Amino acid sequence: MQMALSEAKKAFAKDEIPIGCVIVCHDTIVARAHNLTETLTDPTAHAEMQAITMAANTLGGKYLTDCTLYVTVEPCPMCAGAIGWAQVPRIIFGAADPKRGFQEYAPRVLHPKAECKGGILEEECRQLMQDFFKQKR
Repeated sequence: MQMALSEAKKAFAKDEIPIGCVIVCHDTIVARAHNLTETLTDPTAHAEMQAITMAANTLGGKYLTDCTLYVTVEPCPMCAGAIGWAQVPRIIFGAADPKRGFQEYAPRVLHPKAECKGGILEEECRQLMQDFFKQKR
């Protein structure tokens, strides 16, 4: 999660919403990404989407069945859907997102056998988001 938080800080520095994601396969990082929606003018360029594409390209297949995805904020329904389609079996996130998170709007979108755990480095992840939006207001 520390690596995902490092990615989120890169997003913050680029004036992107500070969310970072890392995908690990067999103890090796196969993808690391952060939000790029402003940079790419693409509303789908979330950290998870970028990391899934990178991991699939690195591993040579669309299914990430041996991977763990770490993300600093609970995935939105779009990202959770992509995580489900990629069949990621383990999802670890930092801060919950009660306004836009998948658990509220699409709680069954992940693969049925996927394990999901939140609250890892929660305070650091939440504080980075709060600092970003405080700066915007």
